[in-house]
Amino acid sequence: MLNANKGAAGPLDGSSLRIGIVQARFNEDITNALASACVAELARLGVKAERIDHHLVPGALEVPLALQAMARRGSYDALVALGCIIRGETYHFELVANESGAGVTRIGLDHHLPIANAILTTENLEQAVARQTDKGRDAAQVAVEMALLVKNMATAA
Repeated sequence: MLNANKGAAGPLDGSSLRIGIVQARFNEDITNALASACVAELARLGVKAERIDHHLVPGALEVPLALQAMARRGSYDALVALGCIIRGETYHFELVANESGAGVTRIGLDHHLPIANAILTTENLEQAVARQTDKGRDAAQVAVEMALLVKNMATAA
């Protein structure tokens, strides 16, 4: 929800983290803006540029496979999924939105790896434009927060 009360995580220090990003090219103007906001926020949170791997795929349906390949490497603290699906006139929107979302979730659970899902699903281009910067920034914050949480839980056990 746009302008939702998301609560505050407190200070986040991503300087020790390695983050992978998979960006869908479909609706490229939107996904480029998502990626720019995400990378800028990761930098603000202390993640070094050389510890960010950014890969492009054709569309949202291809994002989970690339995430899976990255997860299997075992060298990331968190991953980020970026994409944009805009409703059209056919059922294809639901198919792409549901399958890409389920795939992203499954990869995270199967690999015990936080994945920030910023694949936008909107009714129109205007909604996508309104969300592109905030959702890119949010994805970076979620990735860092969850990576730190998982690390802390592992060391506390």
